[in-house]
Amino acid sequence: MKQQTQQTQRGERSRADSAETDTRETGAAERTWPAVSVVMPVLNEQRHLTEAVRGILTQDYPGELELVLAIGPSRDRTEEIARGLAAEDPRVLVVANPTGRTPQGLNIAIKASQYSIIVRVDGHSLLPADYVRAAVETMEETGADNVGGIMAAEGVTPFEKAVARAMTSKIGVGNARFHTGGEAGEVETVYLGTFRRSALDRVGGYDETFTRAQDWEMNHRIRQTGGRIFFTPRMRVTYRPRPNLRALAKQYFHTGRWRRVVGREHQGTLNLRYLAPPIAVVAMTAGAVAGVFGFWPGWIVPGGYAAAMIVGAAVEGRGLPVSAWIRLPLVYATMHVTWGIGFLTSPPRLGQPTPMKPGESVH
Repeated sequence: MKQQTQQTQRGERSRADSAETDTRETGAAERTWPAVSVVMPVLNEQRHLTEAVRGILTQDYPGELELVLAIGPSRDRTEEIARGLAAEDPRVLVVANPTGRTPQGLNIAIKASQYSIIVRVDGHSLLPADYVRAAVETMEETGADNVGGIMAAEGVTPFEKAVARAMTSKIGVGNARFHTGGEAGEVETVYLGTFRRSALDRVGGYDETFTRAQDWEMNHRIRQTGGRIFFTPRMRVTYRPRPNLRALAKQYFHTGRWRRVVGREHQGTLNLRYLAPPIAVVAMTAGAVAGVFGFWPGWIVPGGYAAAMIVGAAVEGRGLPVSAWIRLPLVYATMHVTWGIGFLTSPPRLGQPTPMKPGESVH
């Protein structure tokens, strides 16, 4: 009798669970999902473009979706591949970005798009199937003007694996949640981003003088005009790190230069996280110069930094293959030092509009 009662109760719970699942599925199907425009500036991306586009067109999203590709003057088969993808699927629109620059391409793609929610992606971004759904749900739940998630760096080679670990650790990049993860909440900026078109219209789109750091600068203006930027770990984008030391150094050098431009343009936005690399570069340089001229305690600063990077790599590098672990201290140092040098050497006119040459007209 007791066994029969337990079976009856299990059957009732099973039917209740099934009914609840049916209700959720029916509710999801019956709700009105906003149409979404995905915008992607593309330049020299023949290796990754097809995979990136497939990841967008196969999103698990019940609403309408379009993809606008702003193609720069590429040196490979990028444009040919893009037009082939557009011929296969009417949801894909190809527009020209004559400058090849990211902010111009984004503004061109946004202008050519038609829907009220704008999802920004890159030509080498790999989106999980639920990315757009998570973005829309988060935006509706929070009322934010821009939502974004984790820049999930993943490497293939030993060097790329070391960079990926550095880019997801506080030693490498500080405490930005879009790098290191964390709880959902309001933040200064997010990786890529899903925007309300009304917010982009309110601030006039991307500032085209910022060839880098345009995301941070845009999000700052959105917050200045009363908007909210929201981070959620539900949104996770696979990011491929730079493949070698030279490319990594170039990336962080220019990032440092442009972050100082943002600081000049928007006073009060620089904090210790951004000032730490240039301070470290100045301190190590001064210490090394003092050491060379006979003041041996000067070597304590660069020596202490080197020791800290080795210890930090030993802690943060757990689980990495040895071939990646031994590269981690050098990767940390490259990221910090080149960022700091870029910040310190950022020209005052960087980011300023370029004066027109005689006879040149505005198009």
